[in-house]
Amino acid sequence: MDETSEKILLDNAREFTTKAEEAEWDKTYITAVTLYFKAIAVVVDLFILKTEGTIPSNHTHRFRILEEKYPLLYALMDKDFPLYQQSYKLKLDQKYVEVLKNDFRKIVEFTQIKLNR
Repeated sequence: MDETSEKILLDNAREFTTKAEEAEWDKTYITAVTLYFKAIAVVVDLFILKTEGTIPSNHTHRFRILEEKYPLLYALMDKDFPLYQQSYKLKLDQKYVEVLKNDFRKIVEFTQIKLNR
């Protein structure tokens, strides 16, 4: 496994999570939703790197791996991806942030990725 890629992904997950929390505190919910989803995607990519030895090249590749091998992660991301997509065109509020934040926590727990921020 490429330690540099692992470190970059871990650093990115930490940054997205920290900034998502800050955006939530500032009540900039669209930003928080976007950043929580990015944190989810990066944690999942790090998990895939650790378990499969590769980093997905895009959302489609990530979803294909998850659907085939990790149905729980697939179900969470499949549910959350539309929220991320809607962040471009809808006004989102705190309840959407809570959904993404809770799923982020579930994914971190399932993958056992240690963020230690």
